[in-house]
Amino acid sequence: MVEETKTGKSNWIKMKPAELETLVLELAKQGNSCAKIGLILRDQHGVPKAKLIGKRIAEILKENKIVVKTEKELLNEKIAVLNAHMTKHKHDYCAAKSHTKKLWALQKL
Repeated sequence: MVEETKTGKSNWIKMKPAELETLVLELAKQGNSCAKIGLILRDQHGVPKAKLIGKRIAEILKENKIVVKTEKELLNEKIAVLNAHMTKHKHDYCAAKSHTKKLWALQKL
């Protein structure tokens, strides 16, 4: 089992909270979403969850007034791009299928 201190921080995580915040802000400025930032932290920096340091990624970004698009906004943009593409290319059935999948995903949100 992972040992934790009284503050909730795991002993095996080498990154300090201030370092994590600066890293999250840099990744957000590069245009990554909260989920993508979490994946990068996990895969490249060995931080399983940013919440172990103290705050969620979205909280860090809100405190620093960085606006990140929600998943719903991103899906709406993709749907708009697919609509424009399908008006030009009416026989692109792969795009039509992708459009349908995106609409279903939007309904689930």
